[in-house]
Amino acid sequence: MLHAIPAESAPINCNVGSIIGKGQTSKVEENESLWEIARKFDVGINEISDANPGIDPIIPKPGTTVRIPTIWILPDVPDRSGIIINITEFRLYYFPPDSPGLILTYPVGVGDEGKDTPVGTYTVVEKIPNPDWNVPESIRKEKPDLPKVVPFGPDNPMGNYALRLSLSTILIHGTDRPWGIGTRSSHGCLRLYPEDIERLFNLVDEGTKVTIVNQPIKVAACDGKIYVEVHKYGDIDYKGMALQLLRRKGLLKRVDLVALKIALNEKTGIPIEITQNRRSRKYPSTHKQSKKL
Repeated sequence: MLHAIPAESAPINCNVGSIIGKGQTSKVEENESLWEIARKFDVGINEISDANPGIDPIIPKPGTTVRIPTIWILPDVPDRSGIIINITEFRLYYFPPDSPGLILTYPVGVGDEGKDTPVGTYTVVEKIPNPDWNVPESIRKEKPDLPKVVPFGPDNPMGNYALRLSLSTILIHGTDRPWGIGTRSSHGCLRLYPEDIERLFNLVDEGTKVTIVNQPIKVAACDGKIYVEVHKYGDIDYKGMALQLLRRKGLLKRVDLVALKIALNEKTGIPIEITQNRRSRKYPSTHKQSKKL
């Protein structure tokens, strides 16, 4: 297994929104699943599956070209600092305070239906290496065989590192089940690949702001072109939400409504150009920052 390659990018200078990352492709190797490709490129399974409809995630045909969704419109928040998590796209963005202009992004697992990760603004109040798992009573009712405390170790679902938020029942932590990254699979906590939580844990300080949002549609306007990024997440009015967002950003009159409808139907999770009179469907060009943390 090749481990994740974190995206470390500077945003494109956009009039509305910002775009980071760079689109990639990869050919399926013998006995390779989409789960393995997703982890190799540091994306979640839902991200890579949505970007490649029709490709079997378990047994993709060797030699198939897979589109890697490593280009993103940043979430729409007033203050882009600290950690921002968009639960709809299963993704975390970190803005290191000592590296202005640099953004790190990692895939996450989020709360399952009925156990949704709460949106809001919080802070990191504790950094916990080698965490024990204090099993919540709600989980013990579902699984009465569980002890009150599961000690740190290979069977601990907390992984090797945890960041406790000011909403004390919610943590950002690792996992012993990396195949759940990029899905709704937790009781509300946010899970990262083991290699990603180690990087994030070593960078983040106590007191870091954590903003959690739910934005299934994001838009950006760069170099006179308009892009929309659409994610699958429940039964919502995608058309109404998109039109309202574009109108609020002052972009609706410049949008090709047919292209918008296609993007809303496909929900690939990749920025798609929807500008009027565009020559073809294009992904935005990007600039990669080489600085490593």
